[in-house]
Amino acid sequence: MKTLNFDSREEWLNFRLGKISGSRLKDILVKRGTGKKKGYYELIAERIAVPADDENPMDRGTRLEEEALARFEQETKKKVDTSLIVWQSDEDKNIILSPDGVISEYEAVEVKCLCSASHIEAWLTQEIPSEYKDQALQYFVVNPSLEKLYFTFYDPRIPAKDFFIIEIGRDEEKVQEYLAYEKSVMQEIDEIVLGLTF
Repeated sequence: MKTLNFDSREEWLNFRLGKISGSRLKDILVKRGTGKKKGYYELIAERIAVPADDENPMDRGTRLEEEALARFEQETKKKVDTSLIVWQSDEDKNIILSPDGVISEYEAVEVKCLCSASHIEAWLTQEIPSEYKDQALQYFVVNPSLEKLYFTFYDPRIPAKDFFIIEIGRDEEKVQEYLAYEKSVMQEIDEIVLGLTF
């Protein structure tokens, strides 16, 4: 074992990046199953990504969305309408979605400019992070004609793999399950609102 000495906290913190320490082990160690934990992807990001600044993640996503959509058009040669619109379901006017980009009634684009660890996780697993799966499905719930969603990832802090797309096709069984649930919830809410307003 070596003992390393540091002259400053900043030097000490920088040395720890991309390494497993006692405090990081809990974010990496898998006790059940075989999936990787977020800490695994954070270690990779710390080694290859440009360090993140203090920009608010939502602000960053909004700032980079236009750039990501332009990159999508360049890579796919598909023209994307980025008008500020909302799709509203014919099944219930309270079931909506705001698409990031629309190619046609059959194709749309969702953009995510995530933290570098989540970006790398999505690329390595070729899966949409679980916290965005419902959002992706909502595109199909609201638009019965939609056949393909291009879930687009963009992180310019990862120069080696800053942009990629995961294509999602329509899963009608899942769409109908979610639609029925959403209609049921809206009916329940309508009844509560009606009871509270009269």
